[in-house]
Amino acid sequence: MKAPAVYILASQRNGTLYIGVTSNLIQRIWQHREGVVEGFTQRHGVKTLVWYEQHETMESAIAREKALKKWNRDWKLRLIEKRNPQWLDLWPEITGEVPPLNSTPQPSPPSSSPSAFVQDPLPPSSSPNAFVGDPAISSTPLDSRLRGNDGGECEGVRE
Repeated sequence: MKAPAVYILASQRNGTLYIGVTSNLIQRIWQHREGVVEGFTQRHGVKTLVWYEQHETMESAIAREKALKKWNRDWKLRLIEKRNPQWLDLWPEITGEVPPLNSTPQPSPPSSSPSAFVQDPLPPSSSPNAFVGDPAISSTPLDSRLRGNDGGECEGVRE
């Protein structure tokens, strides 16, 4: 799954959250799960992939990551629970072991590999633009001063 993506990891349901961005989701989540890179997720046991969103460009993925890091905890929890209400580990989904959540099973063409799967297109509410509150509820854009993570290094969000 080599494509720009934003993701949220959790230590457990309603536990410590980490928001990240990557160009290779499977490789990066494997690194978090195995604890091969020292940092926030290793120190806090944050290994469960609970949400992710693929993007067309790295620029849009980075913008979305920065916006999500500015959201309050309740908005982040609602974002996770909208797609993954049981806080299942989505690792089997991104590796192709199971079909994506909230998707209709689709037959694979005979020549496709067994690990291939159809990814849901992003719903309109998952646009990389930042919105106040839950984007599915509100369409009021954030003031440009509130977008992004301009203020400093923020590796993870512990709330």
